[in-house]
Amino acid sequence: MKPHGMSIRSLLLLVAATTACNPLQNYFEPIEDAQTWEKAEKSPVPPYSGQLKVMDWNIKFGGGRIDFFFDCFGDRSVMSTAEVESNLDGLISKINQADPDILFMQEVDIASKRSADIDMIRYILDRTSLNYAVYASQWRAEYIPSNGLGAMDSGNVLMSRFPMSDAKRVALAPWTDQSEMHAQYYLKRNMLRAKTEVPGFGRLTVITIHAEAYSQDGTKKKHIDAFKDELDRAAAAGEPFLAGGDLNALPPFTVKTKGFPDSVCKDEFVADDYSAETEWLTPLYDAYDHALSIEDYKADNERWFTHTVDGRGWWNRCIDHLFTNGRFVAGSGLVHQSIARGGMETMPLSDRAPVTATLDLTAWRR
Repeated sequence: MKPHGMSIRSLLLLVAATTACNPLQNYFEPIEDAQTWEKAEKSPVPPYSGQLKVMDWNIKFGGGRIDFFFDCFGDRSVMSTAEVESNLDGLISKINQADPDILFMQEVDIASKRSADIDMIRYILDRTSLNYAVYASQWRAEYIPSNGLGAMDSGNVLMSRFPMSDAKRVALAPWTDQSEMHAQYYLKRNMLRAKTEVPGFGRLTVITIHAEAYSQDGTKKKHIDAFKDELDRAAAAGEPFLAGGDLNALPPFTVKTKGFPDSVCKDEFVADDYSAETEWLTPLYDAYDHALSIEDYKADNERWFTHTVDGRGWWNRCIDHLFTNGRFVAGSGLVHQSIARGGMETMPLSDRAPVTATLDLTAWRR
């Protein structure tokens, strides 16, 4: 996040001083059980067809296109209940239109003052056909005094129509180019993995990630490499997997790698130059099938763009990805950028456009 008027270092030192009586309020084990949710009244599950619709979306904590202080376009930090519910209802309309069997989400709040303490997992489950969810916190604090943020609990989510089990939060390497105090209270990045039991198929391993965005010390590459290692481990164990999320990194054959027009912040927390990272995702794209068509991407980067900070502009980079050790149905990958590309305007809903693809379950012969 990129604060306006107070540096992140100053903010987190203030947090540390305020919470000194509870120094482990943001501590996580290297691997620990994830939190779980499920509907009391389950939505019906369609019969097995040999395919699954999958979706990945960073939902920006239900913030829509409010100009928050950390993007340097405005000074907002806290939303009203009405604003959060309106933004979530827009997200849900898109989720229901896409109708995924499995949904990956990042930046989901479950108990944060900035989002009116709404449990977004419960809110989304109750209004979609998805029945089960698991959660791994990425930013948890009892109290953040700066900008009126207060309590925070935000992280990564896996949702499925089908029962989920063996859900684990896997810690990622901390950002090393920080003071010890700053590192203690900065976001705790993670991977979230689980298994979902698909009727007619069996267990499918699902894995999502939200990699570091702003570090200049190689932490992001450590996260990407850890993600690749996790996929390799699943593949070596013979586990069919679906994986993806917000890698904050560009695919191979990206033309524009720096100088994005929506990057207006001037402090050290600027994600604007990927020119030294152009090969970081190549091992993933070489090893596994992907929702993005590399040949189409080489011909036209823009149709695969998933992100812009400026909701008054247009999507300008692709940093959200889906992979499998099976295969996606050819041509099924889509970034839902607009009515023309996805059937609904998504620019007002988040700073990310959702990505969908159809997973071909027959790729794994059993």
